Amino acid sequence: MWVITVFEKKSVRIFEFNNKQEANVALKGIKGSAILSYTK
Repeated sequence: MWVITVFEKKSVRIFEFNNKQEANVALKGIKGSAILSYTK
């Protein structure tokens, strides 16, 4: 599972994706600080 973690001023949002391609498309649309990671 691929996970995008988005850091905002007072909160954190997490989005889960089944494959890296979907996650990369979503990551391109995010402004600000974010991390793409993989977990089993």
